[in-house]
Amino acid sequence: MLHYLEAAAEGSTAGSLISLVVPLLFCGIIFYFFLYKPQKKQDQEAQQMRDNLQVGDEITTTGGIIGKIVSIKDETMVIETTRDATKIRLLKSSVRSVDVKAEDAQD
Repeated sequence: MLHYLEAAAEGSTAGSLISLVVPLLFCGIIFYFFLYKPQKKQDQEAQQMRDNLQVGDEITTTGGIIGKIVSIKDETMVIETTRDATKIRLLKSSVRSVDVKAEDAQD
């Protein structure tokens, strides 16, 4: 009878461990598919947009500055912001969106 009680106690411990691990695993899977994976895809799209910047593109920065790209170097660029040819040097990482592509502006 003692062996039966020990076996029952071990079985309940394993059962409670499984009932604890399964919900945590399920939450981890939900976290991955609904939070991590979409964010990673969005980050890749933003990096691809920044890698494809060209001279002549009209951009908007994360700070709300709108301008036209005049020159591009490795990680920086110079934009022209007004008709008075005010130029600002920015990091590529500060670009939020490309409003008008250079090839579209020439048409």
